[in-house]
Amino acid sequence: MEQFYWVRRRWRQLISGRGLYSAPASQPTKSSPELHNTERLPGKRRTVVARHGSHQHEYHNISKGYHGNRIRTTKYSLLTFIPMNLFQQFHRTANLYFLFLVMLNWVPVVEAFQKEITMIPLVVVLIVIAIKDALEDYRRYRFDQKINNNIASVYSGKHQTYVDQHWQEVRVGDFVRLSCNEIIPADMLLLYSSDPHGVCYIETANLDGETNLKQREVVRDLPQQCSELTPENFHGRIECENPNNDLSRFRGYVEHPSKVRVGLHNNNLLLRSCTVRNTETVIGIVVYAGHETKAMMNNSGPRYKRSKLERRLNVDVLWSVVLLVIMCLTTAIGHGLWLSNLKEAPFLITDSVSPALAGFYLFWTMIIVLQVLIPISLYVSVEVVKLGQIFFIQNDKDFYNENLDSRIQCRALNITEDLGQIQYLFSDKTGTLTENKMVFRRCTIAGVEYPHEENARRLEVYEQEDEAMGRSQTLKSRTSAKSLSCKSLSCNRSSLSLQTLTGYPEEEQEPPSPTLHQQSPFSSPMEKHVAPDRLLVQKLNCLSSPLFLLRDASMELTYIVDFFMALAICNTVVVSSPNQPRHVVKVPEVSPTKLKSLDEIKMLFQRFGLPRFSALSPPHNTGSPRSFTRKYFTRRKATSFSPTPTPSKNGIEPGGERNPQPSAQNAGHGEDGDQEYQDEEEGNELIYEAESPDEAALVHAARAYGCTLRGRSVEHLLVELPGMGSLAVRLLHILPFDSTRKRMSVVVRHPLTNQVVVYTKGADSVIMDLAESPKSAERSDSMQGHIRKQTQKHLDDYAREGLRTLCIAKKVLEEEEYEVWLKHQVFAETSIENREELLMESALRLETNITLLGATGIVDRLQEEVPETIEALQKAGVKVWVLTGDKQETAINIACACRLLRSTDHLLTANCGSKGMCETLLLDLRKEVERREAERGDATDVTSGFAMVVDGCTLDFALQDDLKDNFLELSQHCRAVICCRSTPLQKSQVVRLVRDKLRVMTLAIGDGANDVSMIQVADVGVGISGQEGMQAVMSSDFAISRFKHLRKLLLVHGHWCYSRLANMILYFFYKNVMYVNLLFWYQFFCGFSGNVMTNSWVLIFFNLLFTSAPPLLYGILDKDVSADTLMKLPELYKSGQNSKAYLPSTFWLTMLDALYQSLVCFFIPYFALNGSDADLLSFGSPINASALLIILLHQVIESHSLTWLHAVVLVGSALFYFSFTLVFSMVCVTCSPPSNPLGVDKLQMSEMHFYGVCALTTVLALIPRLLFHALHNTISPSNTLKAAMMDQFNPEDYCKRMQRWNQTQAQTNVKSLITVEHSDIMIPNCDFRLPEELKEFGTPSSPVLS
Repeated sequence: MEQFYWVRRRWRQLISGRGLYSAPASQPTKSSPELHNTERLPGKRRTVVARHGSHQHEYHNISKGYHGNRIRTTKYSLLTFIPMNLFQQFHRTANLYFLFLVMLNWVPVVEAFQKEITMIPLVVVLIVIAIKDALEDYRRYRFDQKINNNIASVYSGKHQTYVDQHWQEVRVGDFVRLSCNEIIPADMLLLYSSDPHGVCYIETANLDGETNLKQREVVRDLPQQCSELTPENFHGRIECENPNNDLSRFRGYVEHPSKVRVGLHNNNLLLRSCTVRNTETVIGIVVYAGHETKAMMNNSGPRYKRSKLERRLNVDVLWSVVLLVIMCLTTAIGHGLWLSNLKEAPFLITDSVSPALAGFYLFWTMIIVLQVLIPISLYVSVEVVKLGQIFFIQNDKDFYNENLDSRIQCRALNITEDLGQIQYLFSDKTGTLTENKMVFRRCTIAGVEYPHEENARRLEVYEQEDEAMGRSQTLKSRTSAKSLSCKSLSCNRSSLSLQTLTGYPEEEQEPPSPTLHQQSPFSSPMEKHVAPDRLLVQKLNCLSSPLFLLRDASMELTYIVDFFMALAICNTVVVSSPNQPRHVVKVPEVSPTKLKSLDEIKMLFQRFGLPRFSALSPPHNTGSPRSFTRKYFTRRKATSFSPTPTPSKNGIEPGGERNPQPSAQNAGHGEDGDQEYQDEEEGNELIYEAESPDEAALVHAARAYGCTLRGRSVEHLLVELPGMGSLAVRLLHILPFDSTRKRMSVVVRHPLTNQVVVYTKGADSVIMDLAESPKSAERSDSMQGHIRKQTQKHLDDYAREGLRTLCIAKKVLEEEEYEVWLKHQVFAETSIENREELLMESALRLETNITLLGATGIVDRLQEEVPETIEALQKAGVKVWVLTGDKQETAINIACACRLLRSTDHLLTANCGSKGMCETLLLDLRKEVERREAERGDATDVTSGFAMVVDGCTLDFALQDDLKDNFLELSQHCRAVICCRSTPLQKSQVVRLVRDKLRVMTLAIGDGANDVSMIQVADVGVGISGQEGMQAVMSSDFAISRFKHLRKLLLVHGHWCYSRLANMILYFFYKNVMYVNLLFWYQFFCGFSGNVMTNSWVLIFFNLLFTSAPPLLYGILDKDVSADTLMKLPELYKSGQNSKAYLPSTFWLTMLDALYQSLVCFFIPYFALNGSDADLLSFGSPINASALLIILLHQVIESHSLTWLHAVVLVGSALFYFSFTLVFSMVCVTCSPPSNPLGVDKLQMSEMHFYGVCALTTVLALIPRLLFHALHNTISPSNTLKAAMMDQFNPEDYCKRMQRWNQTQAQTNVKSLITVEHSDIMIPNCDFRLPEELKEFGTPSSPVLS
């Protein structure tokens, strides 16, 4: 209630004109006590005082709980490594299970092996993982040290000056002084800047990847605003919000000793890891340090997810536990029955133990004996295999972008196999499917459309050049420097990379040469050079006619001039030149101008201002119209700039000197004009640093018509108009763009009319609603109505062409109207509570009843190979959805261009204004689709022929609980879905709906901050490192530079990763079950006593060492089909979508095969040695050897590609086993009590009978699998097998061989013939039929990669 009364009192003060605002002549002082003395900062907050100053006595009490600036991304220290690492490893259930077995083996009544032997598997696994964790942690430690030991200039109270200190020594409350190109060591409040306007520029590339500059402002109303800050004289107390990870918000206030409070906002905060640019000196006080900085709180490191295959693996591990329990129960029951049937108890079992209790003890003994059934090393092997897969993905040269010097980033380390199972793809449009390289294409002004045909031909020439050069210019021209030099300032230090600042290692890179000029983003020749429209230039030159003062002619000219004025100044573009830092381009001191020309120009602008569209009397001037035209519409060379502006007394900024030059027509097009334009570019090149490519495109378009933005400061814009030179436009306010308003506005004081003018640009759906005709004049109503109608028609045409559209509007404010709005705006800007909401309300109050000027059409080309990529993904069975904020017509046009929509598709359009209409429409569309399916009778063809387009309003209704099922069922019938005008929240809701309801694997790909939510929701998130910063990349699992890379990432590496890992996991289960069954069968011949026929060392090492390396190689290097074939046959990807490599049936068939092989491997040696004098270990020796050979050769059968590396590992594993057992039997006497293995294996290996048994056992065990593969591949070969056969046999070589074979035959008995494309040779039909898609292969396939 206290806050409510406060708001009501402040509102009364606003209405009455007291407190905040008194009169236009004396605007409110933002630090006045009446304004700030009652503000409160809600919620938890922190207090910051200067470490050295008047508050020094209370500094330690206030800051004792705050973090220092030392960062630590390591997990362990030397003292805590062993306990913490063991604690983390035992969070895994498998490790706890084996720890339980180790402890169980220490119980005498159930002891199965020597205590030390049972510990070996667990100890080996723990050591291997501990070494891996230690190496990773040491790598992080080295980079932490590198960061913490960076140098910063920090104020020392002892020395009364700034001294160099390490970053880790900086504390909250310290004053830090930075120079150009230095990295900000902590989050600091900006208190001083060497810039006379109290601003500095920072580059946030290390934080969010954006290379354009951000402007930051000094805290207002400080006592030492104009001189360098002296820390001892800073007596303020800072109250701000507690540390958080919101990069776009900072709230608080500075309280001076006089109890005056100054509000703080995000523009006052310098964030850690950003770079100071183009400012000689800045000073700030640290408010957040170390891990409490926003950069560190946003640094989450690599992402960890659970893959679908891993979830399936956990289920099968549980089945293995069930099998283990069944085996142990069977043995325990058998042992009890065996003892109960004995007349006398064996000498090893005491009489006091009952058969039931003996069976209970034996159950736990068998748990220890058969522990190998639970694959403890499987989880470690899976991690190693995934690391190997990531290594090959990251080093694939096809993912390398030479122009950006970037390659693919794998940020999620454990979901590589999910890339091979994607069923739904959700994609952004702008910057993802398109270049995000905005080029001005055409425009409409005052209802007249200017097609810019020469500009269209110019773009075609650039496209042809890009195609000839592999489109390398497109991104090469965008390469932006992460470290730019400021030639006019002292810049000695270079910037660090993102990985360095966040504590993650980066690869060594060659530093850029400081002498090379690096282009800013959005400044390629194609983006900068605009060919003006001839008709528009002719209209400008019509002012030379005596009729130019007629009302209609001058009115249209006013629209045109205001239109280009809005393009030039309605932005946040920072201007620089190669010889000057960006913000040092200052407002010139302009000389007086002739009054008659100024009056003429003022009259021209006032036609659109004071009496809106009313009749005006001819202006009183003595000069001829042609002389005025020559003065106004001529190009002027660069204007010299003086250090400071000198505004006139009445607030009107006088115009610059006039220097008549050739006409705009010659400057705009033609050979002479082009040459002049190029000369101007070379002589006085301007560099525009824009936050978005749209802004840059519009500024370049305005410059093509002579309306050039030449400089920017906090309070002024320097604009050069044709024939008038440079004019200083007073900048009153900037209302920045946001996703809610979908527009931005600037409020300026017009340099000629002294009127307050609002220029607005934004989405057409918003501007057209806000553009209302003035009610003061009927003629104005009719004209505005005509302009709106024609503009809307042109907007629809632009959208159908796939152009991005923006509307331009204007509003002239009366002084009284501006003063009223200013009260609300000042209150909103200085508020601490609900500042964002108040600013939004103030902007909405201003941007009403605006006058529509025109609209622009900007072309954004598709990226290379986007149509081919989408077509391939659709053939692969991936349903592609496009979620975009663009207009419906634009989205449809782009969808057709990228082959998402086909000419034969039935387009289902859903545009509804109410929930009831949406429900009805969804039901009607669903019935129509089902009707056509019934008519066709082939659901597959019908499904591939429907596509749905949904607008944002309808999507909002469709995502509600009672309609989402209908929407989802309808979308399942569509091969493509396009969601237009969708918000970031809607994008994430769509992805979550499809993922959860349909239980499918989803992938989301985007390049901007508005795509982060859907990237995080999807099973696999892919970010594109494009032109909208790195927010999407930082939130993604995989990061690529071009959309086309998604094709190979999914179809090739996704297919390989899934099939490799699935087959490796099945092989792991197979070899464990096969070997454990050997021990189980022996129990039937030893009274179920828990005894084994081999020594315990071989038993433990069999799976841990002898057969551990081949599965790793199998999971990393196996390749069923070559990359070229997978790219040309996308249909092969469907095997992964359907999980054909790892189905429950496949798992149980593998278990049955292991069961059969274990029976053969046990009973062939049993019958071979039956009746002989072979002892226990002599009986187990051929069983172990046969089992090893069967397991290794089983992998050879299952492998799709064999290299020399496979041969080395397989042969090496076999030699390792035989060498170990031979040496073990020769030197070990008491290594495995109570048995004695001395000489057993040596004797066995010296007899031919041993090798005969091993060979017979191996052949009989593997024959069924060989026969199964032969029959299955002959009768029903899979598409993958057919493609693999094409990899092995080149069509041309195959035909030549068959031709020679035909010539040697006396007779040919050919039942059927097939024709191979590009050859006249007829070859007989084979066991497999050549797919149609494979006939296009005319070149040898690539060799098998190792």
